[in-house]
Amino acid sequence: MANITFFEKPGCISNARQKRLLENSGHQLPIANLLAQPWTPATLRPFFGAMPVAAWFNAAAPAIRSGRVRPEALDQVGGSRRAGFDPAEIHAWTGLADPGSKISDACPTPAART
Repeated sequence: MANITFFEKPGCISNARQKRLLENSGHQLPIANLLAQPWTPATLRPFFGAMPVAAWFNAAAPAIRSGRVRPEALDQVGGSRRAGFDPAEIHAWTGLADPGSKISDACPTPAART
């Protein structure tokens, strides 16, 4: 089984489901606060690999939904890391007990949880 540092948005319901799936698959998860991480372009860029720039963003984020940020209009500038949570990709990378699980990247806002 793998030791996977999981960068989470504290309180995110989808992150809780993602962590549970990984832990139920036998993986060890040191947890890091995504929002408190001192990101730089050099430390963040490796997580995105060959993904198109538009795929780097959470479509459920308020700035995306409102149109303030338009990922499709952005250009790409020039250990294994992953952004997002695609169960099939994670399964191919390290293995999951339930690779067919339908867990999204979206993290509902507090108002949407009620």
